[in-house]
Amino acid sequence: MTHAEVKEMVESIGLESAYHHFAEGESPDPPFLVFLYPNADNFAADGIVYFSVNVLHIELYTDKKDPDLEAQVETVLTEYGIYYNKSEVWIESERLYEVLYEMEV
Repeated sequence: MTHAEVKEMVESIGLESAYHHFAEGESPDPPFLVFLYPNADNFAADGIVYFSVNVLHIELYTDKKDPDLEAQVETVLTEYGIYYNKSEVWIESERLYEVLYEMEV
């Protein structure tokens, strides 16, 4: 997927979103999404990158556990044919839940 296609997919979830982070003081009230490419998992052949694969993280931030909203995100990922792994953490300093969706695009 191209960055434009990833952005379109993230925006189709229907929440405020930003690449990597929101500017200082501009973070919306939860829930919101952040997406980024923390690394690549490329396939090599003959000493070159034969096939480029970006790892994509979509981070869902909420101030309370929201299984319906998680299902909404997962429905969009499924509609786009994306296989993902999911994890969750409570960020005490921010008083927010982060549900992390990890995938390759």
